[in-house]
Amino acid sequence: MNKIPISVIVSVKNEAKNLPFCLDKLKRFSQIIVVDSGSTDDTAIIASAMGAEVLQFQWNGKFPKKRNWALQNANLLNEWILFLDADEFVTDEFVTEIEHKIQDPAYNGFTIRFENYFMGRKLKYGYGFQKSALFKKSKGAYEKIEEDLWSHLDMEVHEHPVIEGKVGIIKAKVVHKDFKNLEHYIDKHNAYSTWEAQRYLHLKKSKNTLLSLNQKIKYGLLNTGLLPVVYFLGAYFLKLGFLDGKEGFYLARFKSHYFFQIQTKIDLIKNK
Repeated sequence: MNKIPISVIVSVKNEAKNLPFCLDKLKRFSQIIVVDSGSTDDTAIIASAMGAEVLQFQWNGKFPKKRNWALQNANLLNEWILFLDADEFVTDEFVTEIEHKIQDPAYNGFTIRFENYFMGRKLKYGYGFQKSALFKKSKGAYEKIEEDLWSHLDMEVHEHPVIEGKVGIIKAKVVHKDFKNLEHYIDKHNAYSTWEAQRYLHLKKSKNTLLSLNQKIKYGLLNTGLLPVVYFLGAYFLKLGFLDGKEGFYLARFKSHYFFQIQTKIDLIKNK
């Protein structure tokens, strides 16, 4: 079988629980690169054993972060690049669709949608999420944010890809299912909320910053202090999250609390 000419970059740190499931689904692609940040578990060993190329990345606190660094430094054999996290698992339907979609010269990138699991349950309602994680290396890169000295995340988590030209949508979804425990989820989002607070305050001082519509709405609601309440009401009632049972309620509450953390940390930093 001819391999699909896409280079898949999986960014990781201590992902021994998720990585085998992720890599097992990538056999149809011609190049698999795992970019590790000095994992202390068996992440690198697993990646090598499953045939992936392993690169080690050590962030110096400045641009570029992990994904842009990989774009600039990895020996990428293909023009098309697919970025995945270790807890994101492609399906046969997704792989087949992108195999055909990348042959259309009208597109330089594609937005990917996700099928979300939380606490082991597949969620059918609430807010979904998507990201433009498939694009041509000559036409895209992750946005550059000036964050020297204040950022503590070595990977582009909330940064958006900036892609020249037309961006399409992949209909088939990627499965987002983290096999780590709830404590890991809470710790991860605690770190993310600190970054978001710092990013918000940095934006207040910046000029000529291009924001997506969702970013404008989010930061606008942060200004009012209503974002946690608005998110919960939207996710749980408007988007029918209550139909996902207790897991739907827990996720809506955790996400609304995440936004409350951001607001609290903004206030704390401003008043130091």
